[in-house]
Amino acid sequence: MPKFAANAPVQVSSKETEIILELLNLTVDTEGDIVELGCYRGDTSLLLGKAIQKDDRFKEKILWLYDSFAGLPAKTTFDSSVAGDGFKEGELLVSKREVVERFKRSGLKVPRIKKSFFEQLGPSDLPEKISFAFLDGDLYQSILTSLNLIWDKLSEDAIVIIHDYNNPELPGVTKAIENWRSIHKFSISQKETLAIIKKIGCQ
Repeated sequence: MPKFAANAPVQVSSKETEIILELLNLTVDTEGDIVELGCYRGDTSLLLGKAIQKDDRFKEKILWLYDSFAGLPAKTTFDSSVAGDGFKEGELLVSKREVVERFKRSGLKVPRIKKSFFEQLGPSDLPEKISFAFLDGDLYQSILTSLNLIWDKLSEDAIVIIHDYNNPELPGVTKAIENWRSIHKFSISQKETLAIIKKIGCQ
């Protein structure tokens, strides 16, 4: 069991936390940095930060976080779900300052944090190479945009994890993955509500 699994995030289960950290460890020799798009309060971010800081094998890698810090954007028709009616525009609002302070209180190096809706990000806002990506955008357009941002930057053997796969409360996540798969080649497996993706033909 990973060392930090006991500090499981509120919105990611203990089992999912174990899976995320296990997969992160598989990318220790993969070129590139670690990114999280949709960090919310930074629960998963703190776990990633601890794992990186405690293991010298990750010392060359940088953790990058992206979030609007303005709550969820508006839903599309792909996100329509009675079960997920509580996920409204503006929900899950948290400040960037809170995330920064949580890292400082934990004695961790503050990551590179970008406050922005994903649609406003460009290639220069992300690292040149990505070895591990955790996407937790909750909604169709956020996931689709996240995949578009990271796809050409993924190193060979990079791992992408997308939260809320096949979650009936957030159907847009699965629809975005299906849309992306219709025009891009990748392998996909599921553990809990995590879609685990590896790009095929990555150079």
